[in-house]
Amino acid sequence: MNAKFTTAVASLAFSLATGVYAQSYPSTVSSSGQKSQQSQTDQQYKAATDKCENMKDTAKDICKAEADGQKQIAQAQAKVAERDTPKNRLELEQAKAEAQYKVAEARCGDQVGDAKKSCGQEAKAARDLAVAQAKKQSQTQTSTGSSGAGGETASSPGSSASGSSPAEQTTSSPQQPKAPSQ
Repeated sequence: MNAKFTTAVASLAFSLATGVYAQSYPSTVSSSGQKSQQSQTDQQYKAATDKCENMKDTAKDICKAEADGQKQIAQAQAKVAERDTPKNRLELEQAKAEAQYKVAEARCGDQVGDAKKSCGQEAKAARDLAVAQAKKQSQTQTSTGSSGAGGETASSPGSSASGSSPAEQTTSSPQQPKAPSQ
């Protein structure tokens, strides 16, 4: 239980750190700005991996996973900044999920036996959930052509066929089965 809590807290801290790191880039970037941004990303990655060299065992693995994750997220963020499309935003969310997974997987290295297996399964489940949510959000944004606001009401079942709202349909449906039983 303590290992699960530690993993959850570490994943949360990593996600917050990568979010701040990824948001440090401007939303519009010129061609020369892209080269500068790539150079800055490479420098930050090198500094992070250099910091990892003095570490040992699992701590080193975690450090490298964090550095790799931050680099992947920064690259995906740069792609979104260059061209903000649903596909690029999906790739950014997938990069975040993959980075969190790799860090969580590295943290599992300290454990043994069933605890290690369980830790790995939890990390994979969290990644799969994050990717699925990102894909769902991307599909919603693609199908509505907007940022997702109001897209759900247009696809609610039965809203246009009967002319009544789903709430009205819900309140009338439970009453019908109760009438014969009384």
